[in-house]
Amino acid sequence: MHAITVLPTDATDAKGRHRPGPENMEWSQVETPTPGDGEVLVKVHAAGVNRGDLLQRQGLYPPPPRITDVMGLEVSGTVADLGPGVTGRHEGDQVVGLLAGGGYAEYAVVPAGQLLPMPHGVDDVVASTLIEVAATVVSNMDHVGLEAGETLLVHGGAGGIGQFAIQYAKALGCRVITTCGTEEKRRFCTELGADIALDYHGDWVNGVKGATDGRGADVILDVMGAKYLGLNVDALAPNGRLVIIGMQGGAKGELNIGALLNKRGTVTATSLRGRPVEEKAEICRRVEEVVWPMYADGRINPAPVEVFPISEAGAAHSRLGSGEVLGKIALTI
Repeated sequence: MHAITVLPTDATDAKGRHRPGPENMEWSQVETPTPGDGEVLVKVHAAGVNRGDLLQRQGLYPPPPRITDVMGLEVSGTVADLGPGVTGRHEGDQVVGLLAGGGYAEYAVVPAGQLLPMPHGVDDVVASTLIEVAATVVSNMDHVGLEAGETLLVHGGAGGIGQFAIQYAKALGCRVITTCGTEEKRRFCTELGADIALDYHGDWVNGVKGATDGRGADVILDVMGAKYLGLNVDALAPNGRLVIIGMQGGAKGELNIGALLNKRGTVTATSLRGRPVEEKAEICRRVEEVVWPMYADGRINPAPVEVFPISEAGAAHSRLGSGEVLGKIALTI
């Protein structure tokens, strides 16, 4: 089969670290994988592109042990073969898959519990971009116990995670505040349902307090990490919960424990990719049960999708890295 591989490079960044660029991605011949116990071989129709893929290409987000070096965390496609012990799946089934890697290929191996049927009314290209964000947001909102009537602050509301989180929280009956970098993106987020969209270049902490009569946000979903750590704690409501799912603003920050104590706040951080397959299977079941009906009845609309042929995966990475994408990117085979 063919898959996207990353060519070695002698180029280094300012710190002397090797960082292969998008031009080092090649659509080349590799061995077709064989499904093992409890696994399914999927003939890939389309693969979603995520920021984690960019980090993996740069050597900053390696796959978990025993996972292929081929990038790709989500796909749509057709069941092509079943490994030993798999039940409830059949060759020819149209599916969406959550992967720890391997999606940028003609065929991908997926644990059977991480396969979902196509959501009703969504085409296979768009479907390839849904499961990673849905699984991330739903698992984290379950983790911190987001409830109807609470206020959720979502950073980066115009991105794939943000767009889903805004709509999901509104469907749960929450108030939503988001941060974005441009007026166009802030307007887009309010059209999605955000009650307040703030400019992250400005004083968004006081913006959150002003929108909540000084109380702050009950839950904050953060992709920035270190850069926003102290600001997020300041923006928390009493008994508020900050959940960190990304490190776009750095990995090491300073935490004012006194401020956190005064708010009786919680700071937690989670990742999806390295979880045990049993946990990810449970998350996928939760997504199918709760989220797929929301797509079917229109409570949630998929993010806009920009499409690239998989042979142009490097161009797709450049596009996502530009910060100009309003939604998601998919690679088609």
